[in-house]
Amino acid sequence: MLDTLGFAQKQRLAYIDFCLLFKGAIYRQDLINRFEVGLSASSKDFSLYKTLAPNNLRYHTAEKRYFQTEQFQPVFEHDATRTLVKLANDISDGFDAIGDVDYPVESPSNLNVPNIFIVARLVQAILNNKAVSVIYTSLSSGSGARELVPHSIVDNGLRWHVRAFDRKSQSFRDFVLTRISKVTLKEAGKESEQAPADQEWQRRIPLQLVPHPKNVKHATAIEMDYGMENSQLLINVRAAMAGYLLRRWNVDCTERGVLEGAEYQLWLQNRFTLDKVDNLAIAPGYVN
Repeated sequence: MLDTLGFAQKQRLAYIDFCLLFKGAIYRQDLINRFEVGLSASSKDFSLYKTLAPNNLRYHTAEKRYFQTEQFQPVFEHDATRTLVKLANDISDGFDAIGDVDYPVESPSNLNVPNIFIVARLVQAILNNKAVSVIYTSLSSGSGARELVPHSIVDNGLRWHVRAFDRKSQSFRDFVLTRISKVTLKEAGKESEQAPADQEWQRRIPLQLVPHPKNVKHATAIEMDYGMENSQLLINVRAAMAGYLLRRWNVDCTERGVLEGAEYQLWLQNRFTLDKVDNLAIAPGYVN
């Protein structure tokens, strides 16, 4: 039936599908506002979606919105990598489920591609301030059940992870998405488990990056690569993300810039700013 529909209607149906998958619910007004259609047209879209997937949604009369059912199966294919990029950039329209033009643009392969249903359930938990029960496999302890209160999904440059309060360790930590094999929504998280209480997430630190003093022969090239002004790049990052950025850019974090190798083209000039920052074992050359 989808093949017989016009492109505009497919977009609207994909949007309904996307919202049910990642938000867990959708108001009829969401569709009206997003696509500037009338009430009658939106009603027809929801009716058609229900015809295509009768077990995907239920209407809650009191709340006047449609909810995802336990039997939900997406009508459209939501590619995990592209969807994560959409979510990271607030592009939650479902358009890429339609079958985009195959543009001749390539990017380096990612190490991992998370399960789209794991991502969807975590996004639902974040949007609704819910805790989740997960099965997580760690390098140190193997597979086991954990209770998390997630607040953000992050691309650290190599893989996707979820930032969450871990009730087992009673601390905020990062969990790799591909190591999560099951997610079950639970009750609302406590105030002390939410993002505002995550000090490393809320705290921003300034990083002063300059061309490496020993490994770079023509510093101007590096200044152009990073859009530096006055031979330096000043950026503010979340303390929880600092280690990932420094590793991704191979920033020499030694006190005097002594790391050798063509891969180290940047040096952290204000190394002292990393004092009392967690998760810096991965920062090149940093020793506390």
